[in-house]
Amino acid sequence: DSLLQETSKMPLRLDIKRRLTARSDRVKSCDLHPTEPWMLVSLYNGNVHIWNHESQQLVKSFEVCDLPVRASVFVPRKNWVVTGSDDMQVRVFNYNTLERLHAFDAHSDYVRSIAVHPTQPFILTCSDDMLIKLWNWEKNWVCQQVFEGHTHYVMEVKVNPKDNNTFASASLDRTVKVWQLGSAQPNFTLEGHEKGVNCVDYYMGGDKPYLISGADDRMVKIWDYQNKTCVQTLEGHAQNIASVSFHPELPIILTGSEDGTVKIWHANTYRLETTLNYGLERVWSIGVLRGSNNVALGYDEGAILIKLGREEPAMSMDAGGKIIWAKHSELQQASLKALEKEEIQDGERLPLAVKDMGSCEVYPQTVQHNPNGRFVVVCGDGEYIIYTAMALRNKSFGSAQEFVWAADSSEYAVRESSSSIKLFKNFKEKKSFKPEFGAENIFGGALLGVKSVSGLAFYDWETQELVRRIEIQPRVVYWSETGELCCIATEDSYFILKYQSEAVAAAAENPEKVTEDGIEDAFDVLGEVSETVKTGLWVGDCFIYTNSVNRLNYYVGGEIVTVSHLDRTMYLLGYIPQDNRLYLGDKELNVVSFQLLLSVLEYQTAVMRRDFDTADRVLPTVPKEQRTRVAHFLEKQGFKKQALAVSSDAEHKFDLAIQLGDLDCAYTLAKESASEQKWKQLAELATSQAKFELAQQCLHEAQDHGGLLLLATAAGNADMVAKLGLQADQAGKHNVSFLSYFLLGDLERCLEILLTSNRIPEAAFFARTYLPSEISRVVEMWRVQLGKVNEKAGQSLADPKDYANLFPDYEASLQAQQMLAKERTKVIPAEDWKEIMANYERKPLEELNALADEEEMIDEVLDDKDHPIAGAIGLREELTGGNFESDDETEEVSPDDETEEVSHRPGGEGRASMDCSVEADNDNDVDKDYNSEEDLDKLLDEELDDLDIGEPSKLDTVGGITTEDLEAELEMDLDNLKLDDIDTTDVNLDDEELLED
Repeated sequence: DSLLQETSKMPLRLDIKRRLTARSDRVKSCDLHPTEPWMLVSLYNGNVHIWNHESQQLVKSFEVCDLPVRASVFVPRKNWVVTGSDDMQVRVFNYNTLERLHAFDAHSDYVRSIAVHPTQPFILTCSDDMLIKLWNWEKNWVCQQVFEGHTHYVMEVKVNPKDNNTFASASLDRTVKVWQLGSAQPNFTLEGHEKGVNCVDYYMGGDKPYLISGADDRMVKIWDYQNKTCVQTLEGHAQNIASVSFHPELPIILTGSEDGTVKIWHANTYRLETTLNYGLERVWSIGVLRGSNNVALGYDEGAILIKLGREEPAMSMDAGGKIIWAKHSELQQASLKALEKEEIQDGERLPLAVKDMGSCEVYPQTVQHNPNGRFVVVCGDGEYIIYTAMALRNKSFGSAQEFVWAADSSEYAVRESSSSIKLFKNFKEKKSFKPEFGAENIFGGALLGVKSVSGLAFYDWETQELVRRIEIQPRVVYWSETGELCCIATEDSYFILKYQSEAVAAAAENPEKVTEDGIEDAFDVLGEVSETVKTGLWVGDCFIYTNSVNRLNYYVGGEIVTVSHLDRTMYLLGYIPQDNRLYLGDKELNVVSFQLLLSVLEYQTAVMRRDFDTADRVLPTVPKEQRTRVAHFLEKQGFKKQALAVSSDAEHKFDLAIQLGDLDCAYTLAKESASEQKWKQLAELATSQAKFELAQQCLHEAQDHGGLLLLATAAGNADMVAKLGLQADQAGKHNVSFLSYFLLGDLERCLEILLTSNRIPEAAFFARTYLPSEISRVVEMWRVQLGKVNEKAGQSLADPKDYANLFPDYEASLQAQQMLAKERTKVIPAEDWKEIMANYERKPLEELNALADEEEMIDEVLDDKDHPIAGAIGLREELTGGNFESDDETEEVSPDDETEEVSHRPGGEGRASMDCSVEADNDNDVDKDYNSEEDLDKLLDEELDDLDIGEPSKLDTVGGITTEDLEAELEMDLDNLKLDDIDTTDVNLDDEELLED
């Protein structure tokens, strides 16, 4: 009795959150879907809407008729919405396709309400024609029965959830009648309202045979339909009662009135708990759903969906696998011991044998075992009761907003108010204290946690001394069994902390180290994860938790491992080491499990503690299929070598081998996988370690022609380039093939690659630049190709053999091509690159002209490496008046302009071995004394002086030219001079200066 008296004084702790506000025309009825996040509303304007309360979107809409739709219900097993309206029709819609499946005249007046039978293919309808009718959809919607007896409008019908063969009706004739399917007359009538009754509902929980009704007399009445008596009248509304409901999950009654309010009453004490007013004018409908804490409310100006209380089930499991849960106010027990563990499948519902333990004096919102499992505490209605876990004997009780167990099973704390906390030991009050900044929440475990406006404060259970204050707003705190590790979870992240008990003990002896926020070194932060923890627990040093997107994960040493993706919201119950299984429950009190090997957790815990002896001892017990998971963990901790030895996944092993630079292991794995990507990674590693032979082999295996070209050119290996050009050509890698042949100076093959790859315009320009003899052939092909697109454009292409005037120096360019072709056949050592003229400095046509001028009068002057001597060439230019360069310095012709320089000549001089990767720059001779015209003039003067004194000419050393040769050439020039053509009109033959000349 004292318990009941205490209970009646304490308010029901009920969180109320608005989830959806859906503005619309007047809402006459609302319903909730059991599996989809949908709220169904029927409107006064003739439409029916379905809202998604998760996405806040209107997802479906039906235009039913032009008159009010007063009733609409889901029939989930048929994917239907059934409506009743003022045009006296019942209509059936498929809510997936929005197709109207059926419509029929149901009554001779407005249809007020529809009830769906939970198991049979029936619906019940009631109307202003004072009748209730039963319809069978499997028999083409035949009316199977008519129920007569009311003498005014029948406003609502409800099927009894505990006896599906009976139903109740509310009528404006001021009565509630209870009927039996198969009987046209009512079983009995409940009278007591002074005005018309608008609504009725059945109590779903427990054993109470209760009905509730609301009427225009502003009264709500609770009836015992077995004794046919009124057990309670609820007063408080200021206008007609439009809708009433017993909540199917919570111990509350909801009543909605035309006064614009929804009142929430305690279902056991009938105390008014709270009044809701959302300012949407009159309330017309309340919709609830079994298994859900959501409530739909229909108003004049729209609908609202609210969530009451928390959906987390009140259930707890001890270390031995005994589970206790609350079903409404009843406590039940189930045990995992009898299960065949080998037959359990991950995620499957466990077939548990459930045993009733008895009724609880309070409505349980939480159930929690103490650490040793001997006692269980039930909290609710601002009360706590401690029972023995075996027999459910009452051990202790009291008032409390919150209750938490300490790590020591004999200790616990309760939060009495927002400022006061009481500590108990062995069920006796030990201490009462008021935290400095108040107490919004408390948390149990190794230290007592108190949340306040200033953050989270940890206190010592024995002394109540402040250990540490942390500026954080926690949602929940989890401690490991050893008390060394702690997880603090906030709304959107969690932190893993290590408790330094030695630092705390040391600080106790040195009070000067303690600040107003406690002991600074009390905790070390090991990790922070941006993830929402729904429920969690520790196994060893592994923190296991469920998150907001229904994943089952565990955190160990900075690594997060996903155990499973859950198909619904689940709540952790505990871990049984001997089963190697983790157990979870859902809000429907179903229990499922997932395998989580103890050996894996032990190994990871040992590694975290740097206890490698234990880790090595545990490793053989870890199954092979779990080795890779362990290896990933080792890698995360920085033990890559050990991870490589442990891992059984080839991909992971290869990645580790690459990271460790282990070429042999990586080579073996790459060979086994035959993966292009792996060969490329290995080639990169081999190159970085200067293992070029291995790098070449890997690039060949990977068919990485670009990489091979880079390697070949860097190594100066002409044979490798030639082989690569052929391979790339056969593989259709035209870019690499072209570039290889271009570097080798094989211009003809380059042209053929352009042609075979259908790059004809590029081939034409290539021929124009490097191979003018091929222009006609390529232009003809280009004409054909372009003519297919535009015949006129094709004909506009000019061929040099037809339009010589458009190609100046074309003939000369052909000769230059032949000259340069000879040059490409020569191999020049790479060491001579400093002596070779750069391509952009060469003028092939000028070289050709100079070569033609000198061919008859002078032999080529070469040094001991067959390179033209720059000084001698310069002298020869002075003597011949030509701009001469040796043929070894000539360059490919650019037919557009005889002075145009070709900026990129392939292959260097001759067939370039890769020993010569830079073109000859013969103007920069090794003799640097004669690089200017002044130097050359000086040289010429010296040679002429030598001739005057009869000494051998220095010119004899330059290409064999003698004074006799020069004199003979001068005489020939004078003989060819036509004196008659010279105009001497203006010449004064007596001029002394002219005579001197």
